[in-house]
Amino acid sequence: MKEVSEQEMLHRMAAYCSSAERCVQEVRKKLDATTLQTEESDRIVARLLQEGFIDERRFARAFANDKFRFNHWGKVKIGYELRKKAIPAAYIDEALATIPDETYTSDLTALLRAKLKTIKAKDDRERYYKLLRFAAGRGFSVQEANACIRSLLKNTDEYETAME
Repeated sequence: MKEVSEQEMLHRMAAYCSSAERCVQEVRKKLDATTLQTEESDRIVARLLQEGFIDERRFARAFANDKFRFNHWGKVKIGYELRKKAIPAAYIDEALATIPDETYTSDLTALLRAKLKTIKAKDDRERYYKLLRFAAGRGFSVQEANACIRSLLKNTDEYETAME
């Protein structure tokens, strides 16, 4: 592997952080793959933090927003993934608070409604548990999922009864 100077690696990491929001853990992982000493890596990370290339609060907000809007993850899964990236709890709470409650609930309801169409179950109880498991896998809390599933199944039963 070619030796890279600390200054050159600083420029590479600045470009890496400029292309998308990054957290300290992601940058350290990249730096650990190089031949740099630990002290040099620490100085690079400190400089990137100082100059605003890395901002974990900004990263947490962007991560939460993107995972909710594009991957349709729930707050539980988003929080878990942010904790895995060693983001401080205060930043995680702040990022999760930026997700609007009404959008959150409507997104969960839309996901469950779409999943309900594909579920094959012999009775309502089995259908309920399959939907609950699906919502939990997506990172929604049991309480939120339970409320949405109950209203969804209730409305579905009323709709099916009206159609007969």
